[in-house]
Amino acid sequence: MSTKRVALYARTSTIEQVTGLESQCRVLKQYCEQNDIKNFELFSDGGISGTKSSRPSLDAMMAAVERDEISAVVCHSFSRFARSTTHLLAALTRFKEKGVQFVSISERIDTNSAVGVAIFSILAAIAQLERDLIASRVKIGLENARAKGKLIGRRKVRDSDLIRKLLKSGLTFRAISSIAKCSHGSVYAEKLAMKREEVELKRKLAEMAEAEKNMADSGVIFPNVSKDGVSNPL
Repeated sequence: MSTKRVALYARTSTIEQVTGLESQCRVLKQYCEQNDIKNFELFSDGGISGTKSSRPSLDAMMAAVERDEISAVVCHSFSRFARSTTHLLAALTRFKEKGVQFVSISERIDTNSAVGVAIFSILAAIAQLERDLIASRVKIGLENARAKGKLIGRRKVRDSDLIRKLLKSGLTFRAISSIAKCSHGSVYAEKLAMKREEVELKRKLAEMAEAEKNMADSGVIFPNVSKDGVSNPL
């Protein structure tokens, strides 16, 4: 079984920041020298924004963590590693579950230390606050928009009734999109909507039939009802 290694992670936002990436890598390697770490692997993402949820080298490193190949993750600073407090907390939580130490050199944070444990708790509180603030802002924004009479979501511009009639007539998507002056995607979306409604209608009819059967079995007599909904005497 191979010995676990220390993962070093570096990142710059633009491809032009070559010196910045080199500087981070140099600091990370110096950290390994000062702490007598021989078995390490460098992961670096150059020219990739910290807001990106997917980064090639970061993804590769996290995959190695999942395979239990990493004993510690060392980065130059929090900002080089995580795109948000929530992202950082999620990663730290996973590291904790996998027994992986996390070190941020600039902030002098080590999750194996007492201060690191305290920072972890603070980050958890901040991440929750971030989520609450975002949810609150979205809710207020939607309420404000509705109060002003604004339409929430995308406005449907396709002629649903026409498209459905054409679909039932058996015309091709190409012909329907030409007649209804819409895209093939709109025709397909309307077809899916029709199928969902048909399935729902069949489900409701089946439930009604089952309910009538159960009540009939219990002795309840249903009146005859005409098409216009008026009860007829027996």
